[in-house]
Amino acid sequence: MRARTRPQSAGSEPERPQDGTDPRRWKALWVTLVAGFMSLLDVTIVAVALPTMQKDLHASAPAIQWVVSGYALAFALVLVTAGRLGDAIGRRRIFLLALGGFVLCSAAAGAAPGIGTLIAARIAQGVCAGCLAPQNSALIQQMFRGGERGRAFGLFGATVGISSAVGPVTGGLILAVASGPEGWRWIFYVNVPVGVVALVLGLRLLPRAHPAGGQRLDLPGVALLGTGVLALMLPLVLAESGGVGTVWWLFLVGLALLAAFARWERRVATRDGQPLLDPRLLTETRGYATGAAIATLYFVGFSGVWLVFALFFQNGLGYAPLRSGLAVTPFAAGSALAAFVAGRLVERLGRLLTVCGLVAVAVGLGGAALVLHWAPADLATWLPAPLLFLGGVGSGCVISPNVTMTLRHVPVRMAGAAGGALQTGQRIGGAIGTAALPGLFYLVLAEDHDGYRAAVTVAVMCGVLPVLAALWLAVRDWRRHRRDTRRRCPEDMSHSPVHAGQS
Repeated sequence: MRARTRPQSAGSEPERPQDGTDPRRWKALWVTLVAGFMSLLDVTIVAVALPTMQKDLHASAPAIQWVVSGYALAFALVLVTAGRLGDAIGRRRIFLLALGGFVLCSAAAGAAPGIGTLIAARIAQGVCAGCLAPQNSALIQQMFRGGERGRAFGLFGATVGISSAVGPVTGGLILAVASGPEGWRWIFYVNVPVGVVALVLGLRLLPRAHPAGGQRLDLPGVALLGTGVLALMLPLVLAESGGVGTVWWLFLVGLALLAAFARWERRVATRDGQPLLDPRLLTETRGYATGAAIATLYFVGFSGVWLVFALFFQNGLGYAPLRSGLAVTPFAAGSALAAFVAGRLVERLGRLLTVCGLVAVAVGLGGAALVLHWAPADLATWLPAPLLFLGGVGSGCVISPNVTMTLRHVPVRMAGAAGGALQTGQRIGGAIGTAALPGLFYLVLAEDHDGYRAAVTVAVMCGVLPVLAALWLAVRDWRRHRRDTRRRCPEDMSHSPVHAGQS
């Protein structure tokens, strides 16, 4: 006789299938992806509105830069800690609290009467975004299994790549629709209705998993990691006001603090404690260390080129923000198209997909930089478009599959911290790129005030270098996996497809 189940109360989860999966998992995934898209979009969407904000709020150039850099800094500082908190006290709880805070901070930023209030709202918004981000990947680990997990990570990786690429054009579209001196406020206000809908759906759809008892937060680890990341990133976010030259010594402090963090975490792990970031993620979790390194290097080049393109098109060629954003739309379109396809191919091609994607990004961005060096101003939107589309297709084959391969073997109990650490690397890489590549652009321009074409070529080409470094790591990983596969089953190699698992 079948055992009678208890009647469900209002708002409770429906009965789970025998395999333990949540029947509403795909709907819940879309809620987390929408929230994640908003938080990542806000890293780049604001850039095109900075001139309007500066004029309307009568702000100085260093102060207005904090609208972008303050958000990015706060975002990166809390990622790992927030991921560990989600593992310890519940990912659903942290996700909903962070999403509610993000909506409130977006409204506060839109209504800010002065630059000080705007900066404070953006820093608080960045903290909320940093708390949201690691819960996305952790909830995927929690809700999905087997091949479904790979497809879910494919959608998550597509969200990461597309949100970063479409930021400039989205900002330009909002400014074109909401014209006038106060139009920049709608860049923040647009988050409010979308966030409220996501919050209501999240309350209804996100699973209520009960975390294991006895979880403790590694406070010394939090302090060491937070101060280390802060010391590394602060000179970068102050680059516009000469921060790299004046507080360069913070790089050394940051490296020392991160080395102390690594040593402390090893000590906690060997004593059977609860480290903030378990060292076994890097030493024993297949594919995690290589994937995290590829992501960090890729985001150094990927994040910085968008500011360089915006500077070239708006300052060099006199384009309006919308036209400047539309000029790089082929990259965003290629990325969106490839990311969804790559989520299905990663199970079959594995690291080879990342290798091909990185080659396409290097060729696409490098070729576009060379074309812009000689293209007439009226054709600069069209001539590099095929190369940018190629680069976008490559990017879709890098970010989404790399997220899948990096996190697929992470134990669920460490999913939040692992996702937070992966995105911390991406944010640090992005901070390096957004500081270094525009800096190179201005350095070349200082030598020749009319040398915008030389400046964009040099800066973007330098952005291709870390992409090539990521390619080298990916090729090594792919070749190592092929050797390992031959040792395990040499008699089947001539008939078996390329395996997806990575070492």
